[in-house]
Amino acid sequence: MTTERGTRRRAPAGAAVLREDVTDAIRAAVFDELAAVGFARMSIEGIARRAGVGKTAVYRRWKSKLALVLDLVAAVAAQGMPAPATGSLYGDVRAVLELAAYALRHPVASQVIPDLLVEAARNPEISEAIKAALLDQQQGVAAVVVREAVARGELPEGSDPDRALDLIVGPLYWRLAVVRGELPKGYLDDLAASAVAALKHVREPLSTSENP
Repeated sequence: MTTERGTRRRAPAGAAVLREDVTDAIRAAVFDELAAVGFARMSIEGIARRAGVGKTAVYRRWKSKLALVLDLVAAVAAQGMPAPATGSLYGDVRAVLELAAYALRHPVASQVIPDLLVEAARNPEISEAIKAALLDQQQGVAAVVVREAVARGELPEGSDPDRALDLIVGPLYWRLAVVRGELPKGYLDDLAASAVAALKHVREPLSTSENP
């Protein structure tokens, strides 16, 4: 009786330690810490201090800062990016650009994403997590946009979703994440129109064996 009662008391206590509000606070602190100091200089101590918790609260959930960041990237990927359904290729492309621009201009994301991409070149685990969170997700959206455009007769059969993604998001990423320039008024409208024109102009998918 005593043993059973003791066991029943320990389970809720263990669950209470991993409170969701504390977990959420730590995840938010990771974003802020990444933006402030980058992955290389980020520490569990700094995360805990920013979250207002002890280091043990972090270590109970994640064994290292790498595990924490990988979990965070996976959580972002799980939220997904909805495929637009505006009824036209231009509308869908414009909607994708709007969402991408919002994400890239976010004050935290604008610091975190480039830094993690640098780390991805050094760390295969981060590379795979970033691929799942960014590339795979956006490839899925591009595939839907292209498929629907082909069904409406706006694009020819065999249009390449990967090329579509390059044409749609590539210039925007270059401007916001690399050059870090402002977007002039009407920029997304013009970029959407240019991407649509380019997609309609290209007829054959690129061969993977083609030299650049």
